[in-house]
Amino acid sequence: MPSIGIKEVQIIQWFVEPGARVEQFSKICEVQSDKAAVEITSRFDGVIKKLHYEAEDMAQVGKALCDIDVLSDISPEDEAALGSTPEQAGSPSAPQQPQKAAEKHQSGKEQEPQPLDAQTGNKQSSLATPAVRGLLKTLDVDISSVIGTGKDGRVLKEDVQKFADARSTASSTSSPSLSSAPSDSTLTQTETPITLSPIQSQMFKTMTRSLSVPHFTYADELDITALSRLRTQLNNTLPTTIKDNNQTPAPPKLTYLPFIIKSLSLALTSFPLLNARVSNSSSPSSRPSLILRSSHNIGVAMDTPQGLLVPNIKHVQTLSMLEIAAEIARLHALALASKLTAADLAGGTVTVTNIGSIGGTYLGPVIASENEVAILGVGRKRVVPAFADDDTDADAKVVRKEVMTFSWSADHRVVDGATVARCAEVVRGFVERPEGMVVRLR
Repeated sequence: MPSIGIKEVQIIQWFVEPGARVEQFSKICEVQSDKAAVEITSRFDGVIKKLHYEAEDMAQVGKALCDIDVLSDISPEDEAALGSTPEQAGSPSAPQQPQKAAEKHQSGKEQEPQPLDAQTGNKQSSLATPAVRGLLKTLDVDISSVIGTGKDGRVLKEDVQKFADARSTASSTSSPSLSSAPSDSTLTQTETPITLSPIQSQMFKTMTRSLSVPHFTYADELDITALSRLRTQLNNTLPTTIKDNNQTPAPPKLTYLPFIIKSLSLALTSFPLLNARVSNSSSPSSRPSLILRSSHNIGVAMDTPQGLLVPNIKHVQTLSMLEIAAEIARLHALALASKLTAADLAGGTVTVTNIGSIGGTYLGPVIASENEVAILGVGRKRVVPAFADDDTDADAKVVRKEVMTFSWSADHRVVDGATVARCAEVVRGFVERPEGMVVRLR
């Protein structure tokens, strides 16, 4: 298995079994790293001899996943396997659990064909992320009993929860009604251990390391009333349908996030320290140093079914607002489909986390990457009454304003509070008076 900077992966499902014939680029298995799910393909033509791992096992990168008897050195038994029917040898396109596949190969007997519904259920039950499998263990649910509604029959968290709720309802309906509630003495605390998924394991290591760095935090409330009006006007001018013969998709609607990311990029031009990284030499006699970076590769924290992922938008300083919005939409779609590449996740210089899209006004963001020194957290938009800025005390007028809280964290080993505050004020100027961004766009 090739190494892409990852030490171990989790086997999600096998597409082959011992005795199955494979060709070059045939799918062998699907694995889940701490970053994304990847399908591993065969490099050779041949016959599968042995699977070294079972589903849900952790495989070390660089170690063999399976043994393949290549066609140039094929044994008589494999010749018989190659000449047998797909039901005898096993089809590469049908996911099989390694343990069942090995039993089938060792027995050397054909199994009776299963009904179509049973075959479909087996395929669906083999498709699930580690997080879903952890939920299955917690709720004591057999994955083969759950019908997946995700892509290719993948079992989702919602499917597992719906099955568990239905089971509980059925159990309560069939149970006789109790005259009184059980006493506290009959109740016991149940603790169920859950294995962390690869992404959760990586987050555990990253956050533990990150919290050894002293954080300087800074928060302020920004008036986004003018930005809200501008965003609405721009969205009304955007085409909603394809109008050319090149099948160019219509641009995505502008949210607040592209404006915030562009404002941050413009501010980083004046405060390059917040776009730097700390270089710690392995030599005890060498002093730490800062590496300044010219490109603003701004990461966007995304909530995905697999957990927290932070892909980044490359070279934000060269992008227009629509290009930033399109890149956010592309990365979000890939994240939801577990298709983000290593290039999408690597090279970030500073991060924005938009937790306000879910909820919450204030937050204390944590710098997740050792290659970054700053992070900006954005709270939810709120509508508040406020005094108009142009009114005197004698003629004060209450107006409607839209506000949003910006919370900053910086590596206090190399970034002082005054630098963060000055950069935050520059961002405030662009957000509260977005016309100032226009004259600086490239």
